[in-house]
Amino acid sequence: MAKGDEQAGRRLEPGDWERAALDAMATSGLASVSIPRLAERLGVTKGSFYWHFPTREALLKSALQRWENHTEALFEEVEAIAEPRERLRELFRRTGREAKSHVIYSALLRALDQPIVQPVMERVSRRRTEFLTRAYRELGMDKRTAAQRARLAYAAYVGFLQLTLQLGMPKLDHAEFEDYVEHVIATLIPA
Repeated sequence: MAKGDEQAGRRLEPGDWERAALDAMATSGLASVSIPRLAERLGVTKGSFYWHFPTREALLKSALQRWENHTEALFEEVEAIAEPRERLRELFRRTGREAKSHVIYSALLRALDQPIVQPVMERVSRRRTEFLTRAYRELGMDKRTAAQRARLAYAAYVGFLQLTLQLGMPKLDHAEFEDYVEHVIATLIPA
């Protein structure tokens, strides 16, 4: 066991540090990811960090890859649904339940000026809009209309996060949020 790398009697893995970094991002933004704070949160010495990562930047890259892989896995699961309307409905509903991922996404939007963040957000956004465009095309929309609807759907998602998480708009309770998601589905997915 690495010196200072005990947490409740078990050896920490890189994933423990990645999850702690993502939790810190979700709570207080990218700037809050510091090795001493994470070590304290994990109940280990700061030195144990270096058994897993050479630098804070290496940890951030790894944590962002973990988050990107998580978002990609959601899309892969939904992609298995053959019928495009149902695929979009399921995507909107599942995405609505990804609260922690939303908070991380919002924190990353605030950190787009960081060279480590920008390419990740670009890939994630491109993947999401391509997924949406493809589904709308499968519903019979021409290429231009499908791309516009995909942008509108994605803008609704990003805008909702910014209104709720960054601009302090009143948060919806569970029933209100479910109603909102169903309204988005009815509005953005043609019958």
